[in-house]
Amino acid sequence: MPFTSNPDLITLPPSPDWQGTPVDSKGHFMNLEHPYVPGWLDVLKWKLKTNPFKEAKRAPYRLPISPDASWLQNEKNCIVWLGHCTFFIRLDKICFLTDPVFGNILLTKRITAFPIDPNLLKGIHYILLSHDHRDHCDKSSLQQVIANNPQVKVLTGLRMDELLKKFNSHVQVSTAGWYQQYNDVSQPLSVYFVPTRHWSKRGPFDNNERLWGGFVIKRGQQLFYFGGDSGYDGHYQLTARIFGPFDYALLGIGAFEPQWFMHPHHQSPADAIRAFRDLQAQHLIPMHYSTFDLADEPLALPLQALKQTAADDHLSQALLTPLPGEAVYL
Repeated sequence: MPFTSNPDLITLPPSPDWQGTPVDSKGHFMNLEHPYVPGWLDVLKWKLKTNPFKEAKRAPYRLPISPDASWLQNEKNCIVWLGHCTFFIRLDKICFLTDPVFGNILLTKRITAFPIDPNLLKGIHYILLSHDHRDHCDKSSLQQVIANNPQVKVLTGLRMDELLKKFNSHVQVSTAGWYQQYNDVSQPLSVYFVPTRHWSKRGPFDNNERLWGGFVIKRGQQLFYFGGDSGYDGHYQLTARIFGPFDYALLGIGAFEPQWFMHPHHQSPADAIRAFRDLQAQHLIPMHYSTFDLADEPLALPLQALKQTAADDHLSQALLTPLPGEAVYL
């Protein structure tokens, strides 16, 4: 099996025999444990089946947003969920924006509004871009952030740079393989790209040509995990083994039904709790829910199920569920 990485970056090998990010014989990226290529027959099977949540989804639902944007005017360390997988993170006056998506995406309308005027997002130092799917990598949103923050650097996975240069030819992009450390991050912070269980696709013929993943941000002894998109798998335990217990884990909980189809690439709320435990994290902040209608379940179900599972597991105090636009101060 071939492997690849960015030769200019430091690698934190998860094992003595680690050779890099795996690719198949055609050079397409692969998951660590379960290779996955979505097939049209499975999509057709899903769409032809009756949705058991059909009646429940008829009820209108929109998550409230927070009117308090005072976090924009201070310099406190904070995590602010802005909907779906977009977070504003400020650590030691260094500002990160994850997977920026401000409005509708291709063929899918945004249900819960973006909580602030995106033009207020100034002074962004780094964009953490998990993969190329349109609900994470939105051309117009990225162009807006780059226009308002011309010195911003995009940290992302291997082979994402060619796509991003089409959006803005002047954008600064650093690409990494799994378990590699970006070398252009302001000290005292460090950022690493780590594996998730997912896939990539932007057009009809580019399956898995660009690398997907999550991010670890290290601030002294404090660790933050941003999971991007992922199904549940052993990569959580492996990442915790390398970096140690996490302080905050930002994990997806939505677009999980039907689970026979969704589980390889979107974890359920119950699996998010398993991932949280695997990461040995102190706090869980959920994401990837109540913003876009991407699966069978009602938009309200992921958060309801997560809260119930956390209560059953005596983890309610570890669960943080801010409204879009509401700051969690660190």
